[in-house]
Amino acid sequence: MTEATRLILASGSAIRREIMDGAGLDFEVIARPVDEAAIKAAMLGDGARPRDIADALAEAKALRVSRQEPGLVVGADQVMVMDGTLFDKPETAAAARDRLRAMRGRRHELVGAVVVARGGAPVWRHVSETRLWMRDFSDAFLEDYLAREGDLVTKSVGAYRFEGPGAQLFDRVDGDFFSILGLSLLPLLHYLRDCGAIPA
Repeated sequence: MTEATRLILASGSAIRREIMDGAGLDFEVIARPVDEAAIKAAMLGDGARPRDIADALAEAKALRVSRQEPGLVVGADQVMVMDGTLFDKPETAAAARDRLRAMRGRRHELVGAVVVARGGAPVWRHVSETRLWMRDFSDAFLEDYLAREGDLVTKSVGAYRFEGPGAQLFDRVDGDFFSILGLSLLPLLHYLRDCGAIPA
């Protein structure tokens, strides 16, 4: 593998790794932490749009690794918006229960960004917006769902794994499946082919 074809995922997300693995990509995982809370707070204070916040977070992750590692570095992030409010991951299962109760029967948006960096500078970016309608599920369904998912409900901003039992929470979605999971795979693959990192 050369510097031109070395591919690094700058994320500790298990599902993003699974997406890239599933696509047959040859890559490494090197995740270095960034102060996401500080970035969000500063940008929200400046009145930034959710898509700009997601993009800035993805870029920060990519650049953090790209400044020290040669090759193409993929950074990704996702934010959830409902009624104009930006949400973070629920910290506890109880917070996830409250979140899902507030979301049921309503629409929310997932805004995801992917940034590729090389040599400490961004060279490509993509932002996606997906609309999701959560069905009006019963309290009994919610409690059963929470019991089955356990602490996993605190690992995503919407308290659901769309690739798992969380799919049962929804009536419909408008957007790309991979973007819902947190990595817009098809646009990324298109870029990687265009720049010669993977075979065309």
